[in-house]
This record gives sequence, structure tokens and C-alpha cells, in this order.
Amino acid sequence: METAIHCEGLVKRYRDFAALDGLDLDVPAGSIFGFLGPNGAGKTTTVRLLTGLAQPTAGRAVVSGLAVGQDSLPLRERIGYLDQQPQFYGWMRGREFLEFVGELFGLRGATLKARVEEVLEQTGLTEASKRRISGYSGGMKQRLGLAQALINRPEVLFLDEPASALDPAGRRDILEIIAGLRGRSTVFMSTHILADVERVCDKVAIINRGRLIVEASVDELQARYAQPIFILEPEPGQSAALNALAQVLRTQTWVAAVTLEQGELHLVARDPVTASHALLPLVVQHQLTLVRFERGRPSLEEIFLQLVESSKVEEKEVVR
Repeated sequence: METAIHCEGLVKRYRDFAALDGLDLDVPAGSIFGFLGPNGAGKTTTVRLLTGLAQPTAGRAVVSGLAVGQDSLPLRERIGYLDQQPQFYGWMRGREFLEFVGELFGLRGATLKARVEEVLEQTGLTEASKRRISGYSGGMKQRLGLAQALINRPEVLFLDEPASALDPAGRRDILEIIAGLRGRSTVFMSTHILADVERVCDKVAIINRGRLIVEASVDELQARYAQPIFILEPEPGQSAALNALAQVLRTQTWVAAVTLEQGELHLVARDPVTASHALLPLVVQHQLTLVRFERGRPSLEEIFLQLVESSKVEEKEVVR
């Protein structure tokens, strides 16, 4: 399979701090690739290195067949980039802004006009294109940012937290646009929103504290880390007791991860046999009345939390 992005021992240091520490990564061409990690994990640093906006301290990277180095202009002609907080000229109209960006890429005349019309339709901004950007909603600005990133028909599209600041409807719209790019461009999507990854990504990599934890497809992750999950749903009005139980469970050696979701407690068991015997006595001890108690498979979010927590433990052991 052809590779669109290749990283080998990529390092970025700021004095004594390693924002990225030996990243090895391969992203298949035409895929939608989710790059996951908690805040401060090194996601934005990676995107800046791969787009030529920053230079690595060590290691090498190849994007769309070009080595990422000092001369980033040839690379920028082949890629698109949507920043986490895209900036615009508020006095411009949406169409004017896209024409401006298109001209920067060398588009002119009928070719420019046709491409602007195409990305406006693709991002659902045709009707709003004659309005000033200062009057756009957050979701509309994000779609405009995506439109400018697509104007040059990029071989590789980099998206840094493309939907994190949007409401559910705005997120849905952006994700539908991203999903429609599958097979046409390689999409590298940096995010911490696990539900977005499950919805559109073919493959994911999880990073924490500048180091790669795992790289696999979503299905492979769930198969590889399919530790049993216990779901507890208490009767209404017991949130304090549920929170107290969660705190206690996080200290148990047989527990891999605990999350609270919409009034439910989800527990990923490191030792399912012990969990089966020890969990219910703790529920009784905290005087919780349950309306549901079941065993199932972990979600991507629970796998993510489990891997991140495990990486922290391993790091502490190395330091010792």
C-alpha cells in the first residue's frame, strides 16, 4: 500500500523539553487517519513539523513524496492545512477570501472561479459566500477554513482539532465533509474527540507525552484491547455515591480504566475474574441501587484512556 506520510525518529525539543520524542509513523495514501492524544501530547507539534511550519530537532519525515526540510514551498503546494483556530480577514466576504487563497496557489481566471464554486458547494457555503466573514458563525468559519484548505486540491490534508469548538450540528457537518474526502485525499486529523475518530477514521495513532503508544485500525484496537467492560447504571439521584465509587475503583489493581458517561459508570477490567467478585461488594458498600449491570466491549474512548494511563505508569517505572 502506498504511503502518504512517513515519519522516522522524529524529535522536537524546546531546550530541555521534548515535545516529540522519536515518532515513527506511516499513513496510508487515501486514508482518513486519526491522530489522538490528550492535550499537550504533541499532536499540534507533529502537525507543525509535517506541514513545514517548524523544523525537527532530529529524525526525518516524508509527506506526499517530499522530504520535509528547510524548503517547504514545494510541500505546501501539495498539502492543505486547517489550523485549530483559523484566522480570517473579517471585512472580506467568504468568496473573496477563497479567491485570495486560490490566487496564492497560482489559480487565475475561469479556473479560479470554478474551483471557488466547487469548494463553496462542497462545504455548504454557497449561499453565505457573499456575506462578510465577520458575520459568520463558528461553524461557518470552520467550514470556510476547510474550504481554503481544499482550494489547491491537496494530496494530503492536515486538520488540527477541526471540530473541537463546534456544537453537535456543526461537528456533524464537518465530519460529513471529511468523510467525503476518503480516497480523494489523505486526511491527517489531529483530535482528542474519540467519537469523531470512530465515525470517520480508517486508522488511528495514539500519542502521549511526545511518544507513540499504538498505531492500528479502529477494529484492530478494539480486538487487541478488548478487555471486558462492566457497565453500571444507578437509580437517579445517586451521582455523589457513583463518583465516590469511581474514585475508589481507580485505585484498584484489577481496574484498567474507569469513565463516567451520562450517569453510567464504565469499568474496563484488567483482571475480569477479580472484577466479577469484587465489583458488586463495592457497589453495596457505597449504598448504590442499580437499574442496570452488564458486561460488554470497551469503546474507543475507554481503550484510549487505558493506553494513556498505562503509558504514564510505564514512564514512571522507567524514571525509577
